[in-house]
Amino acid sequence: MRQSHIAGLPPPAGLPLPAALVVGRTPSLREPLLRGGWLFWLEQRPLEGGRTTLMMRAARQGESAAVELTPPPWNLRSRVHAYGGGSYAVDANTLVFVHDGDRCLWRCRLDPASGRPQEAPQALTSPGERAFADGLIDSSRQRWIGVMEADGRDLLVAVPLAGGEPAVLHRPTDFCGYACLSPDGGQLAWVEWQQPHMPWERSELWLAEVAADGSLHEPRVVAGSSATDAQAVSVFQPLWLGSDELVVASDTSGWWNLQRLHTRSGRWQSLLPMAAEFAMPQWVYGMRTSAWDGGQLIAAACREGVWELGRVALETELVGRAEAWQPLALPFDDLAGLSAEDGRLVAVASSPTTPQGLLELELAGGHWQHTPVAVCPLAPEAISRPQAWWFAGHGGERTHAWYYPPIGGATAHSPLLVKGHSGPTGMARPGLSLAIQFWTSRGWGVVDVNYGGSTGFGKAYRERLDGQWGVVDVADCAAAARSLVGAGKASAARIAIEGGSAGGFTALAALCFSDVFRAAACRYPVCDPAALAVHDHRFEARYLDGLIGPWPEAAATYAARSPLAHANRIRCPVILFQGLEDTVVPPEQTERMALALTANDIPVEVHLFAGEGHGFRDGAVQLQVLEATEAFFRRQFGLAAP
Repeated sequence: MRQSHIAGLPPPAGLPLPAALVVGRTPSLREPLLRGGWLFWLEQRPLEGGRTTLMMRAARQGESAAVELTPPPWNLRSRVHAYGGGSYAVDANTLVFVHDGDRCLWRCRLDPASGRPQEAPQALTSPGERAFADGLIDSSRQRWIGVMEADGRDLLVAVPLAGGEPAVLHRPTDFCGYACLSPDGGQLAWVEWQQPHMPWERSELWLAEVAADGSLHEPRVVAGSSATDAQAVSVFQPLWLGSDELVVASDTSGWWNLQRLHTRSGRWQSLLPMAAEFAMPQWVYGMRTSAWDGGQLIAAACREGVWELGRVALETELVGRAEAWQPLALPFDDLAGLSAEDGRLVAVASSPTTPQGLLELELAGGHWQHTPVAVCPLAPEAISRPQAWWFAGHGGERTHAWYYPPIGGATAHSPLLVKGHSGPTGMARPGLSLAIQFWTSRGWGVVDVNYGGSTGFGKAYRERLDGQWGVVDVADCAAAARSLVGAGKASAARIAIEGGSAGGFTALAALCFSDVFRAAACRYPVCDPAALAVHDHRFEARYLDGLIGPWPEAAATYAARSPLAHANRIRCPVILFQGLEDTVVPPEQTERMALALTANDIPVEVHLFAGEGHGFRDGAVQLQVLEATEAFFRRQFGLAAP
């Protein structure tokens, strides 16, 4: 790279790291987008109760200051599938967004010269029992195209930019999303999947001609697999390279690799064979790991848990060869939300020593700028760097984790915090996490486990958890802890485990079915998978079919894996946190677990939060959770106050 720098170098800071500098203040960034020479991005702000707003400035940094396009009371949030994402779309002069206050679509005209609003937002849809997400603007037909969830199903719909009732373009069997329109407006591609499968297990790439009246002509499947196909194939993020060339990530090879479809001839090409992932599990809309700037394809690839950015060569002599991958030398290994236009690229990026921020890259000259969302409160020497920690997990399988040694060095007396990520189809990432640094600054080691079932390591690694949730993840977390104790880096008497949602299930199951852990902290945990199988929200209604077994045929397996059913096996203290508006894991699960532990004379501490759902958005709540967890563990392990 010709030139590089990081804006806002951090000042030195003392240890331990205060909780108030870790959570509750710093916004999180999502879905950056380059359009018409302007850069847009979402900021979720804990200090404003978790409100999400849209920011904008000129694509070339320094040419204009950032402008907030949606000041209070606007809150950009989609509720589709409960997890949302994809809450805004923009073209050269029109913004359409989903407002959480009424779940409606709103339109705002933008001045092409300044990018600023020319009018107050106007409602496009009326309130009702429906949700919108993941849209695009079809400028030539003056309409928004996206997903509407209503009456227990997804619909691909069009809404006039002048306002009006949604017109149904396509009725999928179950779920759909990730629609993209060809540059000439003549073809539309999108992804569909059906229960009992999740989109990262089996999904289909659909394609249709767009007729003169805007309707979809002969929608058809062109890649992927349905719920009944013999081979399980998943596809991710269709992206147009031109009016008749489409790129998509497919895991037919055992890895989510990039393939190109010539839509007129129907001919497919594998762009490059790599033992790397060019996709993520599609929990939310708005995810992008590839970008087309009009002349070149840039992508993010994940190898053994580490992301890198590179150019995918499309020259005939390189297509299908390893040389088609041309890495870009950048000091970031955690990347998401790629977008490109006219020789420029933007992404959300971080590294083990650099906080999350907007990465802007000039592709021709290699000049880049990284703007952290906030100044890092730690001096570089006070940051614990992640170490790739490989160990023998369940069944002796080679398994990965990120190990963060305590500042000052690990000893056989160091307390250890084991983290299980949520999902469980997800991954532990190496970007700077102040929540992890909070613990290492207090003398704790932290191990963030990519247990079997995690993404970023290929399809076979991801499928280790099939039918084995509550077994493989538990065994891997316990094995990671034992391996660190065996290496003299942690005390066997001071091992805690924590997690949220599916990670909370793993933590509770680990207390039931292993003897490694001495305390646990669980946020909105799955305590009773059988209750979840019966009452779960639509998106995950059949998720447990693949993780445990079909319900009710596998009822005995559900009972055998249930932390609630085996609460009498838990012999160590637990702290529980739960939002009272959680529609993914109902509060009743946490309340029942607390009662069961209390009945067994196990120390339990419960924190309930009004107004919070699945994942805490309010900064004050985030701060309370972290401080309460640290105080709880400190009391259980007899550690001095920092």
